[in-house]
Amino acid sequence: MSAATGTTALPAAEVAKTARNASFTIKSLPGSARDLALDAIYDALAAYKDDILAANARDMEAAEKLVDEGRLSRSLVKRLDLSRGGKYEDMLQGIKDVRGLEDPVGKTTMATKLDDGLTLHRYTTPIGTLLIIFEARPEVIANISSLAIKSGNAAILKGGKESTHSFAAIANVISEALSSTDIPPGAIQLVQSREAVKDLLDQDAYIDLVIPRGGNDLVRYIKDNTKIPVMGHADGLCATYIHEDADVRIATDVVVDGKTDYPAACNATETLIVHSKALTTVLPAVVTALQAKGVAVRCDAESHGALHAVPDTALSAAGKTILQTATTEDFTTEFLDLVIAVRTVNTLQEAVAHINAHGSGHTDCIVTSSETAADEFCRMVDSAGVYWNASTRFADGYRYGFGTEVGISTNKVHARGPVGLEGLMIYKYVVRGQGHTVGMYGSGGRKYLHEKID
Repeated sequence: MSAATGTTALPAAEVAKTARNASFTIKSLPGSARDLALDAIYDALAAYKDDILAANARDMEAAEKLVDEGRLSRSLVKRLDLSRGGKYEDMLQGIKDVRGLEDPVGKTTMATKLDDGLTLHRYTTPIGTLLIIFEARPEVIANISSLAIKSGNAAILKGGKESTHSFAAIANVISEALSSTDIPPGAIQLVQSREAVKDLLDQDAYIDLVIPRGGNDLVRYIKDNTKIPVMGHADGLCATYIHEDADVRIATDVVVDGKTDYPAACNATETLIVHSKALTTVLPAVVTALQAKGVAVRCDAESHGALHAVPDTALSAAGKTILQTATTEDFTTEFLDLVIAVRTVNTLQEAVAHINAHGSGHTDCIVTSSETAADEFCRMVDSAGVYWNASTRFADGYRYGFGTEVGISTNKVHARGPVGLEGLMIYKYVVRGQGHTVGMYGSGGRKYLHEKID
């Protein structure tokens, strides 16, 4: 590690091999040693807050110039800003929350007596070596480092070029903090070289899992260029469906929060699906509230016509004139901005079909007064998170009580949804015998007991 930056300049193969060797040590450390390392990281990041925010300000200044030149999106800049809305304090709190969670390593999840003197136990064990590649979001360094250490995994982190100064400042602080703990060198490595990414993606002999944190292009590039398993999501195309019996206040609150609380987040609502019977009873109030927050509302033909036909008391004439016409592409677009697309359906089943066909499997919501309708929606929508009368913005590891998260997964195997400590663990089976052999069992031989051990 360079004392100047806290990052490593070793070749990718050496970085990966060092991390793998460190992973064998870190998972054998007692939970108390790993917790002390989190204390050290927390204290150091709190002490050097001003220096880190100053570095982040330099990144923000450079990013604003790129936005003006049309070379960087506004949504990415929002993710980059560590001073926004208490994000730095949230980062610190995330470390403390992870510190307070139960040690996930070595927990017994199954115990079976196979026969007299022959037992089977299943224990939780770390995945091993993680490679996390992310855009903007410099707080990811602290989040992932904390989760990796608590879960006994080694981690290699690669930040985006837009967060160069922030990355270097945080990396230096974390590196210095860990140098005084029992965490082995190489357990947390931070690389900045852009050229290192492709070489790291080739290290399937040493790296066990890649976790991308960024936009669609980054995730697809990683999936197309590695043999290592990838956990994550390419899009956050979340939908909220307003059923025919939806309460107007609940619908308005849930949709407005889902769209405007943090439009650049992957759990922001991008598509608003409305039952045809709610077009004139519920939708006008929702659209009025959205427009008041500066949201551009792009309507399909049916919703556009219905909104223009309602009295001006339901939706003002001015509000009607700024409605936009949706295109087919709008219903498959992750806007990450103050834009929402409105789609009309005639049945709940049609809403579910639209989500399953056009959504990204991230998080989707139904607003309804019917428990029966909500249960059907929650059963049928094929997404990692499905909500009833609650904003899609709740899809977050911190809000789920995971302390923080390494990301949100839409995978169908292993972890799904917000991935915290549990998602960074796998299983190990341990059999204890007294000279037992498979030849003892079978026709005319001994019989397995398969009894649960309390």
